[in-house]
Amino acid sequence: MYFRFLIPFALAITACAPLPDTGTATRAVVTDTTLPPVKRFATPHPTAPARSNRDITHDFLDLSFALESGRALPYFSRFEEPITLRVTGKPPASMTADLNALLKRLRDEARIDIRLTNSENANITIQAVTRRDIRRTLPQAACFVVPNISSLSQYKSARRSGAANWIDMKERKKIAIFVPNDTTPQETRDCLHEELAQALGPLNDLYRLPDSVFNDDDVHAVLTGFDMTILRAYYDPALQTGMTREQVAERLPKILARINPRGERLSPQFVKTTPRSWIEAIQQALGPGTSPANRRAAARRALDVAQQEEWDDHRLAFSHYALGRLLSSSDINAAHTHYIYADRVLARYPTYGPHRAFIATRLAAHAISAGRGQEALNFTEPYIDIAARHENAALLSTLMLLQAEALDLEGRLNDAGTVRLDSLGWARYGFGPDWAVRAKLREISAISPLKGST
Repeated sequence: MYFRFLIPFALAITACAPLPDTGTATRAVVTDTTLPPVKRFATPHPTAPARSNRDITHDFLDLSFALESGRALPYFSRFEEPITLRVTGKPPASMTADLNALLKRLRDEARIDIRLTNSENANITIQAVTRRDIRRTLPQAACFVVPNISSLSQYKSARRSGAANWIDMKERKKIAIFVPNDTTPQETRDCLHEELAQALGPLNDLYRLPDSVFNDDDVHAVLTGFDMTILRAYYDPALQTGMTREQVAERLPKILARINPRGERLSPQFVKTTPRSWIEAIQQALGPGTSPANRRAAARRALDVAQQEEWDDHRLAFSHYALGRLLSSSDINAAHTHYIYADRVLARYPTYGPHRAFIATRLAAHAISAGRGQEALNFTEPYIDIAARHENAALLSTLMLLQAEALDLEGRLNDAGTVRLDSLGWARYGFGPDWAVRAKLREISAISPLKGST
């Protein structure tokens, strides 16, 4: 069993600044009764992994021969092609187009022979159910994947009998994916990408990966070029179900040299493995069921581990971000300092654009609350295109709404109105129903000191 946690980079940004009273109308309020149509990303823009094949070999093996809990998997397992997939339950209207786009990418980029079917004997069943049904089964899950069943009603008995266990599986024949049908279009799509990737390929997540959905920080919303490279190698004819780690390790270098020749020319970085102490601290800090004081203590432990490990990558930045997020309601200045530290770490490397985009929302909100419009524009403008290229509508619309507030502060009211209106189609995809979009508008407009000065 694998499930998508509910603990990643969050897009609620009002805690970056004092939240004024929300009873007065603002420039950001939408007076129209109808919001613009939902916007969608038309063309994927994956980039090939900018890492050595020696590093990717290490990543592939750690992803493929362990569960997220750290427990080792003795065998390499996958489907034998062709793979059939069906959809059951009550899928939301947005899901069909997103699933078809994902399957096309899997066929084109990962060279996996996968197709839709109506047959009850499909290899993979995607069942669309309510969030309540999912959390009644797994309280911490947004969506999840289980072997050897085809419906949620079979899950409890499969778990009791051991049929839902991945450990001894040598070949995948039947897998079920459970996704929410009453959430935002983006969350459903993100679940499709992450859970289908797990159903087809690796079952582990690695926090050390900066460019992958196989990472619980959820910076990447859709499958990346790295992920497609991993999945393409997963289904290469040179590998076979039931292989051991040593057998896969022997064949993998030739596979990667063939499918990712660029990686042969790059020097390996040998990124350190993430210790369980840091993972557990992060999960306690950002996961459910922990008091605020204990969350902050856990975030400090994670930062201590990151510093002791002498990391200078996204994991150090994420440690600062987590602590900043948890301090934001009690000590805004301290939180802002940690966001600055996080951004400084990320600024050292050009590949961390998506990570910096999340931090930029926090820094821009802080600048807006202080009335510094141009500073906020400097934070948001570089990341609008990055959020769009990585198909994160929630992040994109948040950046655009912050940009609109910053333009208001600069007296550029027409530009602000244009940006704000343009953001709403993306907000409808990223945040869902009209009431949620309007709530996001109010949340961000409340940051500005111009609030109420119509």
